[in-house]
Amino acid sequence: MNSVEELKQYVGVHARGLEIEGWERLLGRVTDDGAGPGSWAGEWSAQGDRLAAGGKHLEAGRHYLMARFPYVDGAARQDAYEKALASFERWRSGQDIHRLDVDFKGRQIGCWTAGLSADRPRPLVVIMGGHLTLKEQWAPALPVFAGLGFAVVSTELPGVGENEAPYDAEAWRTLSAVLDAVADRADVSRTYAFAMSFSGHLALRCGMEDRRIRGIITAGAPIREFFTDTAWQRRLPAVTVDTLTHLTGLGLDGLRGWALPAEGLRSLDIPVAYVASLRDEIIPPGDLGLLRTHIRDLRLLVHDDVHASPSHAEENRLWMAWSLLRMRGGLDPRTAVIGLMWRAARLRASLRGR
Repeated sequence: MNSVEELKQYVGVHARGLEIEGWERLLGRVTDDGAGPGSWAGEWSAQGDRLAAGGKHLEAGRHYLMARFPYVDGAARQDAYEKALASFERWRSGQDIHRLDVDFKGRQIGCWTAGLSADRPRPLVVIMGGHLTLKEQWAPALPVFAGLGFAVVSTELPGVGENEAPYDAEAWRTLSAVLDAVADRADVSRTYAFAMSFSGHLALRCGMEDRRIRGIITAGAPIREFFTDTAWQRRLPAVTVDTLTHLTGLGLDGLRGWALPAEGLRSLDIPVAYVASLRDEIIPPGDLGLLRTHIRDLRLLVHDDVHASPSHAEENRLWMAWSLLRMRGGLDPRTAVIGLMWRAARLRASLRGR
C-alpha cells in the first residue's frame, strides 16, 4: 500500500492544477489506502459520484482521476479510472475534442486532439504529463491551445493510462510516432512539446534526434543526476520510486543509461523553457546546473518551492503559455497580453509572500 501522508503531499500540485475545489477538506477525511469510506480511492470516488449525479462530469472526472492516483494497483483504483474515462466521454460530447489512436510497434497510444486540419495545417503542440498524470487532466486546455492557433495532441507517458508502449530507454520514439500520425493534418515541422516532469526528459531526448521539435516547455524534468546519483536516489519519495518501478519494471539502478549526455544537450538548437524548484525533493540541483551549462537557449522560471512548485500554479500556467507563444513567434497581440497576465500573477504571489 501507498503511504497516505505521501499521497496527500504529492497530490496537491495536481489538485491545484486541476482547480479542484475543497480538495484539502477531502484529504482530511482520508485515513488509509484501502477501499471504502475513509480510504484514498473511496473518498475521492465518493465525491466524484456526487458531482456526476449533479451532471458535473468534468469535475467528477477530475476526482476519479485523483482516486486512481498514483497508478492502478487494485480494484478500487481500476474502478475509479474507468469512471474517470466515462465522465470524460460525457463531458467531451459537447466539445470539439477528438480521439486518435497511434500505433507504435503493435501497441496503441491513446490521444485526444483538437485543431487538426488537412486544409489548414497549424503548428503542433504535443501535451504530455509526468509519470503520475493522465491525458484527460489536460482536456480543458485543448480548445484553448486550438484557439491560440495550434493543432494539439494530448497523450501520456509510455505505460501510463492508455499509452501501451513500454517505458524504456527508447520511449522517446513514441513522441516521433505521434508526429508521424498527424503529419497530414498539422505542421509537424513546427512542433512544440509541452511536456511535464518525466515526459520533459523524454521530449529532450527526442529533440536530440527529431528536428521537427522546435521548442520544449517543461517543469521539474530529470536530466542526468537523477539517474546517476545514488545518494540522491536514497532520499527520493517512495511514491516516485514505486511508480517508476511499476512503469519500467526496473529499479533505479536500471535507469542509469537514461541520463542525458552533455553533448546531446549542447546539440539542441531550440529554446527550452524550464520551471525549476529550489527545494525540489525529486530533481537534484545538479540537473538544473547541467541545463544552465549546456542548453544554448534556456529560459528559466525558478521558485523557492518543492517539486513542480505547487504554490505557483497560476504563474506557471501563464509563463508556459507565454513561452510557447514566444517560441512560435509572429505578431500575435496575445503574446504580450499573456506576458502581462503572468507578471500580474507573479506580483500577486510576491505580495502573498510566496
